[in-house]
Amino acid sequence: MKLFSRDNEQTIVRKLNRGDATAIDLLYTEYAPLLTAVCARYVAQNEDIKDILQEAFIKMFDKGRTFNYRGKGSLKAWATRIVINESLLFLRQQAKQEQCFLDKEPPDVVDEEPEIGSLSAEEITAMIRQLPSGYRTVFNLFVIEGLSHQQIAAQLNIKADTSASQLYKAKVMLARMIKSYQKQDRMTE
Repeated sequence: MKLFSRDNEQTIVRKLNRGDATAIDLLYTEYAPLLTAVCARYVAQNEDIKDILQEAFIKMFDKGRTFNYRGKGSLKAWATRIVINESLLFLRQQAKQEQCFLDKEPPDVVDEEPEIGSLSAEEITAMIRQLPSGYRTVFNLFVIEGLSHQQIAAQLNIKADTSASQLYKAKVMLARMIKSYQKQDRMTE
């Protein structure tokens, strides 16, 4: 991905502030791959990701008049935050239709953490996308976004203990997936 200069970012911001529709085209061209990857960390289905991104870009255009440029990278951070918020909104709406957070009993403990050095970022991302929605959401908010369990609880309207439990379960499930993948990989060698 090419990096936008500060001048280019400011040009987009000026266009957003004026309500110029070409700003969204420029934003999309520059940030669509990044924002798609961010959304895919939370949402598993590609069709849902497309819908969420469409809503996010509409929101960016609508709120663009009030965006305040704070220096290089602030536009990217703002767009990323909107996509994360739209992803979480989608997951909350989905949770109303189905139980988002799974069983209350903790899974079996994994004896040791698997070695992930041999795995690519794409392989790890694919495994994270296979996690159940609740596990995946908490894992991303805690591990990737760096939120505390209290902050996650407030965002998802759950208890902090539930957040911690979901993270633990996600890590156990991921460890099992990694071990299984590595075992299959060794068998094919």
